[in-house]
Amino acid sequence: MAIDDRLYARRRLSNAVGLTLSMAAMALGLAVLLWILYVLFSNGIAAIDGNIFTKDTPAPGTEGGGLRNAIVGSLMIVGLTVLVSTPIGILAGVYLAEYGDTSRTASLTRFVTDIMLSAPSIVLGLFVYAIAVATVGNFSGYAGSLALSLIAVPVVVRTTENMLRLVPGSLREAAFALGAPRWKVATMVTLRAARSGVITGVLLAVARISGETAPLLFTALNNQFFNTDMGKPMANLPVVIFQFAMSPYDNWIRLAWGGALLITLAVLLLNILARVYFRERAPK
Repeated sequence: MAIDDRLYARRRLSNAVGLTLSMAAMALGLAVLLWILYVLFSNGIAAIDGNIFTKDTPAPGTEGGGLRNAIVGSLMIVGLTVLVSTPIGILAGVYLAEYGDTSRTASLTRFVTDIMLSAPSIVLGLFVYAIAVATVGNFSGYAGSLALSLIAVPVVVRTTENMLRLVPGSLREAAFALGAPRWKVATMVTLRAARSGVITGVLLAVARISGETAPLLFTALNNQFFNTDMGKPMANLPVVIFQFAMSPYDNWIRLAWGGALLITLAVLLLNILARVYFRERAPK
């Protein structure tokens, strides 16, 4: 069979152009990412010291201070959000993947989940403000966790469902052949096989909610003082960063850079720990 030299040359040229454009797009994206990280680290490292973990946010116009109250508040709000959203999201994802092929309830759940995934976070914050803040009469950490849970649950649900659908059907059939009931196959076989993907989905949800500011502005608000009562307004890093970054005080701007770096490092550390954990326990 004769080779058309012109067609071959045209395809090589198209391949070269495609590879060049792809590499250029990748290089542009990496350059912007590295630029952002460079600015963040260069400004944030200068703000990291012992005071940032041991002192509370300073009053306007004062020197010193830290982010202790905001760090503790963020950990409590995000921690409660994870405790609420993880079991709900995983169980809902298991239901959609294992029981929801022909169910109208599952179709409605997928539809609502897709809407919540695409809904702006400020809309969810306003919704929680209307039902949990305005009716009670005060801002609170619980309302902040509720708003963040509405953002995290859809991420966990869709990720769990997608990961479970990647599990080979032969694995389910083998478990059914041994006489295992459907609920045990779903929880002890399929879910265990997709464990790493499900955990990745939870981490993606944590990364998504860690820097959310708009929902917390309408729910948890802020608190200049140290507070561990989630029934009251609670300081948190996203809102503190938002307020301090726009302030005219150099001390507040420096703390805002420090807080942004802390959130970035926390999300990076979570991803690294998860990858190392599952890599060491992978079957040989």
